[in-house]
Amino acid sequence: MFGKSVKVAVAAVVAAGALAGCGGTPKAGTAALVGDDRITVSELSQDVRDWREQFRADPVANEMRANPANPARQLGADSESDVRGALTLLINFRVAEEVADEAGVEITGGRVDQAVEGLNRQGGAESITLASGLPRDRTRDLARLVATQAAVMERFGADFTDRMNPATQRAGQQWNELFRRTADGMKIEINPRYGSYDPGKFEINPAEHRLSKPDSGI
Repeated sequence: MFGKSVKVAVAAVVAAGALAGCGGTPKAGTAALVGDDRITVSELSQDVRDWREQFRADPVANEMRANPANPARQLGADSESDVRGALTLLINFRVAEEVADEAGVEITGGRVDQAVEGLNRQGGAESITLASGLPRDRTRDLARLVATQAAVMERFGADFTDRMNPATQRAGQQWNELFRRTADGMKIEINPRYGSYDPGKFEINPAEHRLSKPDSGI
C-alpha cells in the first residue's frame, strides 16, 4: 500500500493540511484551537526543540529533508517556518480524526501498525517523522494520518497498486476536498503570532509582526 517514495509520502502528509482561521479569545498560551482541543504554546515549543535536537543527529532524516522534492523547509533557514510546519501537522492530526468519522472508516491500532511498517520500508518511520518536522515521539501520530489518508482513499476507490490509475487520482482529489470541508466545518483558530492559514496554498503564512501586538495567546 505504501510503495511510493519517502518524498511523496511526506508530501502527501504536508499537502493534506486544511485549516480555517477565525477570531476568538481562548486562553493565553494557546498556539491553536481545533474544536475543543487545545494545542499549547509550550507543547508546540517542546516539540520543535526535541525535533531540532533529534534531527541534527539523524543523517537519514537530513538526507530526506535535503531532497528538493521534500516540501519541508531546511533546518536553520527560518526557525519560524519550523514552528509553522510543526503546528500545521499537529492540527492536521486532529482534523484527520474527524475526516475518518466523516468517511465512515475506523483507524485501528493495526492500521497504524501497518502504516508504521510501510514507512519503515521507505527509509524508517522515525526518520520520516523527523524529515517531516516533528520529533520521534510523534511517529505514530504521523502514521495514523498516513493510515487515515490510505483508508479514506480506498473508500473512494483508490488502487494503491497503480497510483497512476485515474480512480486513484480521483480518490486523492476527494481526500483533499473532504479534508478541506471537514476543517472548514470545525472551529479552528491559530495564534496570530504564528501567522495565518492560506487555504489556496495549504500552509500557514508568516505572521505580520507588530511591536505593539502581544503574542501570548490567540
